[in-house]
Amino acid sequence: MEAFSNLLEQLYFTSSHNAKVALVLDYLNNTPDPDRGWAIAAIAGTLRFDFFKRNAVKQLMLERIDPVLFELSYDYVGEMSETVAHLWPASEQAAKTPLPALSEIVSQFQHAQRHEVKPLLTHYLNIMTAQQRWALIKLGTRGLRIGMSARSIKQVLATFGNVNVTEIEALWHGVEPPYLPLLNWLEGKADKPDMTEQVTFHPVMLSHPVEDSLLNTLKPDEWQVEYKYDGIRVQLVSTPHGKALFSRTGDDISSSFPDLLDTIDGHVVLDGELLVMHGDQVDTFNALQQRLNKKKPSRKLMTSLPAGLIAYDILQVGKDSLLSEPLTQRYAHLRQWLEAGHSERVHISETLSVENQEALLALHQHASENTSVEGLMLKRKDSAYVPGRPKGLWFKWKRDPKHIDAVIMYAQRGHGKRSSYYSDFTFGAWQEDTLLPVGKAYSGFTDEELKKLDNWVRRHSIGRFGPVREVEKQLVVEIAFDAVHPSTRHKSGVAMRFPRFYRIRWDKPANEADSLATLQAMIEEQAHEE
Repeated sequence: MEAFSNLLEQLYFTSSHNAKVALVLDYLNNTPDPDRGWAIAAIAGTLRFDFFKRNAVKQLMLERIDPVLFELSYDYVGEMSETVAHLWPASEQAAKTPLPALSEIVSQFQHAQRHEVKPLLTHYLNIMTAQQRWALIKLGTRGLRIGMSARSIKQVLATFGNVNVTEIEALWHGVEPPYLPLLNWLEGKADKPDMTEQVTFHPVMLSHPVEDSLLNTLKPDEWQVEYKYDGIRVQLVSTPHGKALFSRTGDDISSSFPDLLDTIDGHVVLDGELLVMHGDQVDTFNALQQRLNKKKPSRKLMTSLPAGLIAYDILQVGKDSLLSEPLTQRYAHLRQWLEAGHSERVHISETLSVENQEALLALHQHASENTSVEGLMLKRKDSAYVPGRPKGLWFKWKRDPKHIDAVIMYAQRGHGKRSSYYSDFTFGAWQEDTLLPVGKAYSGFTDEELKKLDNWVRRHSIGRFGPVREVEKQLVVEIAFDAVHPSTRHKSGVAMRFPRFYRIRWDKPANEADSLATLQAMIEEQAHEE
């Protein structure tokens, strides 16, 4: 456990990606199994405990310290694991009692009953240093925030074994922590794990933002043009051994969309966009958002907001891989598979007729006015399906963003390296002489602008609600967003799609910001155009 604790601390305080990679590689080379496999699982987010929860940690802390002091400390630090790690009462046992191996601690918490977790957690927090307590809480609550993701861990493993990262991604869902077969193969001690009876993720092909030079020289007959639908990119895998739905990064989201998977039969791998669909009619992203992250959606929710798939591509039929075939042939396979009636919830992404560049520009303008799509996809007709982001094959041409001027109302501390800054901002629009919250943004500004915003929040606070500060209604920001929809979940009655800072209007008076009517008019305009 000491080695894992040291690794996390080094990763947290290391900003260079290459330096982080070197730290993990050193850990893998010098740590025995199964500890290193559990460390991989912790960093990649695949390690789970049934009863080790954030609230259990907080309650143990509140039994030992004044609640007001805890809340003030938590507000100042901005991160619960670090707050508890330093506030936990010092013990003479700390740093004197040898800690068991990481694998032993993992095993103890995995097999602990609900009533056994708090005593076990108390024991370890008592005998650990602040650094080790922080690592333990991070381990249990799955909130590392150390600048490494599941994707980066896969890349580290590829470097460790001198293989392509796509091989790691293809194996990832067929192996489980502590990943002994995977690590043994990477070290040349065993054969590559057999995935023939596993439902696994296939690394996806990604696109580049469209370039003006491409648009100026594009020959329409060489490209397949499709709508870029406003949902989430997924991969649907159906085999004789099971079915699964994966996000574009390989996360298994099957449990959230059983209504889609239940309609699929046959042996196939599809690439497409997950949407809420009523028959062949696409609903808004706002509708899909109500389905996302619901681990066990209710029957009522699945009936009112049914999941559907717009299929872009087909990667495999039966045991035959289609990855090396050109797009036009894969598209023909996809149409043939759908026409065979394998699922009433899957629809093909129809190609759009474009005869010249003028027609393409007009089509993009139409896509920018359509709330169910977020632009166009341009794909070379002769392109193979190449995992990763190959150059010159697929391009995304997103719709032009919409803009409003809004007023900052509240600010909240960020997480991880932003925990010392107010970086999450709620903004509002005017309804007569009252500001109503219409969105929240935490991106679009530079590091230098973040420092200025944080300073402004501290100097203009007029109220505090835990980690949130209410500020004087003075600062105007120009917000860019992709779309706006009616919403019953918000007091303003509107919800924005991907709001982000575009400009900070230090110069503009708050009374000149936009009104709620401006957003409502955008919704009406969208409905009229559709």
